[in-house]
Amino acid sequence: MAKNKKSFLLYCDLVHTIEKLPNEQAGELFKHILRYVNDKDPEPKDLFIDVVFEPIKQQLKRDLKTYENRAKINRENGLKGGRPKTQKTQSVKSKPKKPVNDNDNDININIYRSFAHLSITVDEFNKLKEDYSISQIENTLDAIENFKNNKNYKSLYLTAKNWLKREQGTSKGSYLGIHEQMMKQLGK
Repeated sequence: MAKNKKSFLLYCDLVHTIEKLPNEQAGELFKHILRYVNDKDPEPKDLFIDVVFEPIKQQLKRDLKTYENRAKINRENGLKGGRPKTQKTQSVKSKPKKPVNDNDNDININIYRSFAHLSITVDEFNKLKEDYSISQIENTLDAIENFKNNKNYKSLYLTAKNWLKREQGTSKGSYLGIHEQMMKQLGK
């Protein structure tokens, strides 16, 4: 865990996994989670607990990265200070800049994946899962993230949907070929 971090998120959908465990193993899993977030480097006594814990561990790591990014942004905003002192020649802005505030956990919980300026929500990801496999979607999201001109896209969901649709329709299946086709349609 990060220094001075006193809490962590545990998602409600974990209940589906916990309900399937006997009470003794559920208790062991919970103790294992608490040891992990308190940096005690727990070694699982049971392979089953280790396997069940792995996706929880990965989510905790993603949440920690989000927390650290948010803390960095807030530190940078804090260094900027308040509203500048005005001089007679300096105009006063009627609305001060809003600080970056990610305290709304509902916003962060709903994000499935994000990078640069793009993000896709869990709901949008689930819509894609109706027509495509998870590996197809993940591979497409990876390709979009690694594509150097992804700053031209406005919506990760719509971009992924178009790339997946074109991948099914093209024999090449090349993401670069798909992007070139999209850029031609956009006239760029």
